[in-house]
Amino acid sequence: MNQAVHTPGPDTAPARVAPDSFVTLHYRLAGADGTVLIDTFAAQPATLSLGSGELAPALEQCLLGLAEGDEATFELPPGQAFGARDPAKVQWVAHRLLQQLGAPPEGFAVGDVVQFPTPDGQGSYAGTVRAVRDDGALCVDFNHPLADQAVRLTVRIIGVL
Repeated sequence: MNQAVHTPGPDTAPARVAPDSFVTLHYRLAGADGTVLIDTFAAQPATLSLGSGELAPALEQCLLGLAEGDEATFELPPGQAFGARDPAKVQWVAHRLLQQLGAPPEGFAVGDVVQFPTPDGQGSYAGTVRAVRDDGALCVDFNHPLADQAVRLTVRIIGVL
């Protein structure tokens, strides 16, 4: 169910979302079961720079061609929005490494999200703790939490630059 509704202004054609646009929008991201994961409609709208990695590429593709004032809902099948689950992205991390990275003294619990620096030290990436061994090592799942899941994206485009 992909639909967009737009009512153009009387004098000018509205700006349309392009691959390099700055977009201000309201959006709601929900799982296949309807559970709302992110919703800006009752809060401050988001401003995103397309192509910068702020939004998953499949979600950016949904926005392309929409115009200021458009509202649309997109149903993305399992794996399209955030990729397929990769068993190789579930890894054990030694307690020694966690200590070197400044792990908290109270340790971690199943379900915690752990940030790790990238090898070049310029960024970070996260994983979710799936298990904790007695020696303090963690089984960390580096897959996106919505990998292999269907999602519904609802948007209202406020502005396009």
